[in-house]
Amino acid sequence: MSRTTVATIHLGALRHNLARIKELAAPAKVMAVVKADAYGHGLERVARALDGAADAFAVASLGDGLRLRAAGHHQRIVVLSGPDQAGDIAEMQRLGLDAAIHHESQLQWLSEASPTRGRLRVWLKIDSGMHRLGFAPERAAIVHGQLAAMAGIDPDIGLMTHFAESEVFDGDRTRQQIERFQAATQHLSGPRSLSNSAAVLGWPEARGDWVRTGGLLYGLSVVEGKSGADFGFRPAMTLATRLIAINLIKRGERIGYNGTWECPEDMPVGVAAVGYGDGYPRSAMAGTPVLVANRRVPLIGRVSMDLITLDLRDAPGAKVGDRVVLWGPELPVEIVATRAGTISYDLTCGMTRRVLFVEDDQ
Repeated sequence: MSRTTVATIHLGALRHNLARIKELAAPAKVMAVVKADAYGHGLERVARALDGAADAFAVASLGDGLRLRAAGHHQRIVVLSGPDQAGDIAEMQRLGLDAAIHHESQLQWLSEASPTRGRLRVWLKIDSGMHRLGFAPERAAIVHGQLAAMAGIDPDIGLMTHFAESEVFDGDRTRQQIERFQAATQHLSGPRSLSNSAAVLGWPEARGDWVRTGGLLYGLSVVEGKSGADFGFRPAMTLATRLIAINLIKRGERIGYNGTWECPEDMPVGVAAVGYGDGYPRSAMAGTPVLVANRRVPLIGRVSMDLITLDLRDAPGAKVGDRVVLWGPELPVEIVATRAGTISYDLTCGMTRRVLFVEDDQ
C-alpha cells in the first residue's frame, strides 16, 4: 500500500442513523439520499447497508439509478433532477425510476412517453422559495393536470418542494415556504415530500408523507455549531492516517510552504501522511484539531498535497507510526469544517481516489 490514508465507513452507524430518522419522522416514509456517491461514503456500499430498511433511495442522476438497479436494489429510486434529456425517459421507465419534474421542457418530453414501457412515476417539484428548481406555486395545479392527462405517466403524482434554510428552526423563510406549498397543493392529490434533514429535526409541521434525508443519514450536522452526535446520530466515516516523521524544530523557525507558522520555542513537529491530494481541506487553518494517539493536537503551517504538520507539544509520547485521526466519532468533522471555512458535507464528499476505503460493522 503506497498511502496510509484510510476512510473507514461504519455500517452500523448508517443503520442506527436511519432508524433514528424513522423514529423522528414517523409516520412518514424515508427516502435515503445517496447522491454524490452517498456523500462520499460509497453509493453501493451505503445502499447495501440500508437495503430493506430504507423505503426509497434518492439520487441526483439517472446514472446513479442505473448503478443501484445493477447492484440488485428493488426499492423505489427517485431521481431528484429528473430527466436531463428526452432520451432519459425511456431508460427511467425501463429501470422503474421515479422522476422529479421541475421544468417546462420536461413536460414536452413526458407527453411523448409510451405507456407500453410502463407508466413513469413522477414527483411535481414546486418552487416555494428556494428559487433553484421547480414550478412556480401558481403553476402547480395546471402542471399537475397536464401530467395526470399523459398516458405514459402514473396517475399517483407526488408533490415535492425543497427548503432553503430549514436549519434555522425559528425562521420565517421556512414557515413561508410551507405555507406557499400547502396553498399551491391543497386541492391536489398525491403524496407530499417537503422535509430534508434539518426539517426532520426542526419542522414537524412539514413532515408530509415522505422525508428526504441526506446529512443525518451519515451522522453529519445540519445545524451550525452542532455536531450530528448532539442530535443522537453517529458519524459514519472516520478519516485516519499515520505519523511518518517527528522533527525537533528550533524556536523562530517557520513551518511549511511560505512559512506561515513560526515556532514559539524549540518543539517537536509531527508530519502526517495526508493532504489536499486525499481530500483533506487545504483551507484548514492553523489550530485545526487532529488526534495523534488519542491526544488532540493542532495543525500548524499550510496543508500541502500529501502532508500536514502538527504541533506535538501536547503529545509528548507520540512516535512515528502512531495513528492520526482527521475526523470521526472522536473528532467531529463539523469542527474541522468550521476551521476550514466550509461544511461537513463538503469534506466527506471530497475524498479522492487514492484514499483507501474500508468497512466495519460498528
